[in-house]
Amino acid sequence: MMQPGPRPVTAVTVFHSGDDDGAFERWSEELLASAGSAAGHLSGCTSVRGENAFEPAVAVTFSGESALHAWLDSSGRAEILREGRRRGFWAACTDLILDEGGGAAGVGVFRHAVAPGREEGFLTTQVRLSTAAAAQPGYQGTVLLPADRDGEWTSMVRFRTGAQLVQWIGSDERGAALAPLRETLSRDFSAVSGTTPFGTTVRVQDGRTLMTPNWKSAMLVLAVLYPTVMLLSRFLGPVVDHLGAPPWLGLWISQIVSVTAMQWWLMPAASRPFRRWLDPVDGAGARVGVAGAAAILVGYAVTLTLFATVHELQFWDYAG
Repeated sequence: MMQPGPRPVTAVTVFHSGDDDGAFERWSEELLASAGSAAGHLSGCTSVRGENAFEPAVAVTFSGESALHAWLDSSGRAEILREGRRRGFWAACTDLILDEGGGAAGVGVFRHAVAPGREEGFLTTQVRLSTAAAAQPGYQGTVLLPADRDGEWTSMVRFRTGAQLVQWIGSDERGAALAPLRETLSRDFSAVSGTTPFGTTVRVQDGRTLMTPNWKSAMLVLAVLYPTVMLLSRFLGPVVDHLGAPPWLGLWISQIVSVTAMQWWLMPAASRPFRRWLDPVDGAGARVGVAGAAAILVGYAVTLTLFATVHELQFWDYAG
């Protein structure tokens, strides 16, 4: 069976503020150059300062966790960090590792698709959010990373504990600042969370682990499983039969192919547009739940109609 390849992972190193003459930016280029020369490097950037409203930070993305840690532990990076400390650039916290599972406890990570031409307004609202968060108990800082390869900005707010982060997320001060923020986006922002290959999103909120309701996961799996089985029965089944495999073996081979395809390609792709619907927090509302379920029901109708009417896809009586 094919094994999944490594998934991109990002490390964000936050530094203490206090540089006003551009020395940090010049030094951080050395750190980015070191990462760029390492195996598995995909991208890197420094954070947005916004007139010192945000913390200075360096973010690097590698093709997999092993490649990232090889660079994080390298002697070359250690030497650059030592030189940085000599210049006064001390790390404000441990390296924050971000992947599809999000960040550490007390760290909120949010993705923003900024509408074209509204970058200035977006920065202004982010400064307002950072200022409002700074008045909350346990606040430690905010990092704003510029648009990545997908065109999305990333904001990262740090609190001392997960409970303090949750308190900030539900605060009236944050709610008031979100309205003008949404006006600068082409679609609503999303909190980074982890989604399993079979459509279950896991979030930790106020010390509790929340998961996608089973009925949502089941609906999405069925939407992908049915056409997958139908197409494999139509195109792979005859090939396996022609090779002389008995029915019990042919079915086993078909299941291997279907599970592999769904685990690493089909379900992740199908889950992407339903990210908010699958989220146990952002998708908990009735309006979001009904809209997502309706979209999947339309998908059911389309696939059923397709296989009911297109003779070339009907494995049970297709004559070639």
